[in-house]
Amino acid sequence: MKKSILILVILFLNYTVSKACDKCGSYNNIDFKIKTAAITHKPDLGITVWDIKVEGIAGKTMPKPVGQLNGAPVLAYVFPTTLKAADIGFGKAEGIVALALTSHPDFEDTPLWDENLDGNFLNDGLIWHAHWVLLVEDKRVGGGLSVKEFKKGDPDVVLPPTNPGMAMYMDSPGFNIVTKGNSIKVIVPDFRINNKTSFKFDAVSCYMEVSTGAGGAHEGEGAKPMLGVYKVYTVASGNLSLPYSVK
Repeated sequence: MKKSILILVILFLNYTVSKACDKCGSYNNIDFKIKTAAITHKPDLGITVWDIKVEGIAGKTMPKPVGQLNGAPVLAYVFPTTLKAADIGFGKAEGIVALALTSHPDFEDTPLWDENLDGNFLNDGLIWHAHWVLLVEDKRVGGGLSVKEFKKGDPDVVLPPTNPGMAMYMDSPGFNIVTKGNSIKVIVPDFRINNKTSFKFDAVSCYMEVSTGAGGAHEGEGAKPMLGVYKVYTVASGNLSLPYSVK
């Protein structure tokens, strides 16, 4: 079993007894209860279609704004995968490559894209959009994971040119997301994943939250991650073992 999958299984065994999260419960409904997950390769189009189906209406429930970046809520449907960091433009960095479909009204992290088509590229964080992230184990938050951070100016950090400029391994690739009924889908061109069409994956729905830290610091006692997973709502496989294969 690969190290990344083992980490996820251990986290799954622990997340049900994780730390309390004041805002998490209000979003825990059937819109985030995953029924199935699939990734389908369409070689005639050179794309993969990533699809999560829920019991409710996919994407209907969105976070309520808190009016500031610190403590800003993020709701997400996430595909943890066995892809390598280099496959998505993150160089040799260590971590679990995941595609996160997110909604967050309090900040903008897709400055190249105008998802609500109103001519303003800086006001559409609420619209469901895709991010590549590297996830790492983080015991400071209830969900046991956070997006991997780095120090600005580190010459060893490699990011795609579409990254939003934050000091963590995150990319804003601009992939098309479609929500219809109980399904949320995202289309990923083959060349954007290094033409890898044979890998393992799982699907998770979760609540994440931003922390700006005291003075911008995210180290030391009591510090929180810049973007952490505070509550896992549903895991498609039931055990976070990444058992599914691309069709």
